[in-house]
This record gives sequence, structure tokens and C-alpha cells, in this order.
Amino acid sequence: MFTANLSFLVDSLLILFLAFLIDMTFGEIPDRIHPTVWMGKVIAFFKPKIRSQNARVEITNGVLLGVGVILLFAVPTYITIFLVRHLLGWLPYIIVSAIIFKSSFALKFMQKCTVPIAKAIENGDCDRARRFLPYIVRRDPATLSERHIISAAVESIAESTTDGVTSPFFYFALFGVPGAVAYRAINTLDSMVGYKDEEHRNIGWFSASIDTLANYVPARLTAWLMTLAALVLGEKWRESQKILRRDKGNTASLNAGWTLAAMAGALGVQLEKPGCYKLGDGDGLAPAHIIRALRIMVLTAILFGVLVVFPILFFKALFLGI
Repeated sequence: MFTANLSFLVDSLLILFLAFLIDMTFGEIPDRIHPTVWMGKVIAFFKPKIRSQNARVEITNGVLLGVGVILLFAVPTYITIFLVRHLLGWLPYIIVSAIIFKSSFALKFMQKCTVPIAKAIENGDCDRARRFLPYIVRRDPATLSERHIISAAVESIAESTTDGVTSPFFYFALFGVPGAVAYRAINTLDSMVGYKDEEHRNIGWFSASIDTLANYVPARLTAWLMTLAALVLGEKWRESQKILRRDKGNTASLNAGWTLAAMAGALGVQLEKPGCYKLGDGDGLAPAHIIRALRIMVLTAILFGVLVVFPILFFKALFLGI
């Protein structure tokens, strides 16, 4: 029995490590086969078809869209991994699982999008920096000053630490690769329909609600681990804890403020979305803060793997007889 449990633990850790290595080495899977891209295409296809003049019908359709997209990607993932393991053997199972799992999170992609912003601003080219912003935020780049461009990049790094990395890790630990894929479907649904404007209020209610629920625990764990990452990296970890406690509720999102506040404190800066929120203290935002934020992001992800994912997997192996 212990050998079987140990096998599960070793397999899971290998999948996690290999997926992390693939991400940091190669970056994103090509769009034509990337599950998240296909999730977006499915959502975009059905989005206009579920509109209705009746609010209750729209809400019901939104629920069906959400559940349907989650199952459409999570169930085939489970079947694929099951068949690979039983028909092709252990090594193909580890490799295929790692590749699919990697598609649920993105560390290097955030570096790819934000490092050019830092370099452009260092060179005095804010127009070039603005051209990269639509990849990571929905704000109008033309309205943003240099300071607000840097803030937007750092904010995106902080928030993406949860929904782009640690939440997929968390659901991988709980439910395996299908759990990570299900989370990615939830987050993609929220990013496409989970808004409170007139167009999305009803059809996106379910997607926004389930995304908030799914990120509730990971966001809080990630924020506190971010303060630990700040300590390890020699950043302002005490300030990170202080600002986290003080400003975590300053955003409309129930979850986003946690990592935004922790990051603002760690860097000793104020992050601001004009007209929406301010978190942290200080005025000295510079391109170097983007690079420092990326370092905190990567280390936070590693700490999350060691201090959250591993204990969950160990518990499952030891006590649940998996």
C-alpha cells in the first residue's frame, strides 16, 4: 500500500516539475493547439447565442455555458490521461500529463509581455510600452502616464501570480491535471463574460461567481507566500505584510486586492488603477519594479509548490490511499 501511495506522490511531483520546466524553457504551447485558446473560441462562439431579452433565461444560459465549457475540456482531459497511462505506459503518461498541465498556467508568458514594457520605458519610448499593455490589461493605453503603465504591468504580474499560476497548481494538487484544466476553463470564462456591464451582467454572473469562489483560497495563500518571497529576495517583507493587511479590501474584486497589496508593499510603491483603487505607499515607480515583481512572482510560485502543493499531495498519498 505504501509503495502505491509513494508512486502517486512521485508521479504527481514529476508532472509538476516537468510542466514547470516546460513553461520556463519553452513558454506557451502554439495557439493552434493551446487548450485555453480553444476555450476562448468555444466561449466566443456561444456568447452571442445565449443572449435573451429575459434576464432569467440569460442567467440560466450563462450557467449552462459555464458548466458546459468546464466539462467540455476537463472530461476529455481525464479520458486522455487515463487512456495514455493504460495503453502507452508510465513515461508517456508523465509527459502528456505535464504538457496538458503546463497549458493551465503561464509564468514565462508574463515575462514575455512585461519585460519589453520595462525596456521600452528605460529607453524613453512610452508609445512602444503602451503597445504591449493590451496583452495583459484591458485599460486604454493611450490614457496612461509612464507611472500608470508601470503600475499596470506590476499589477498584472501580482494578480496573475494567482490566476495564472498558483490557482492551477492548487487545483492540480486537489484534483490532478483535469482539476487544473477545469480551473483554467473557469478563469477563461470569467475573463470573457464575467463582467458587470449591461451586456455581461446576466450571462456572466455564474462565470464571475465561480471564478471568485475558485480563487478565494489560492489568492490568500499566494498573498502571504508573496510576503515570504519578499523576505527571501531581500524586498520589504514587513511592509508587504502591513500593506496586505491594510489595503487588501481596496479593490472591487474579493480576491485581487490580496496579491496586489502584498506586491505593492514588497516593492515599497503605490499601485493605482485610475478611478478604481490605490494600494500601498510611495511614488517612485520605475521599470526596475517590473523586473523585481517578476522575481517575486517566480519565487512565490516555487514556494506555493513546496509549501502548499506538496503537503496536499503528501496528505492524499498517505491518508486517502490514492
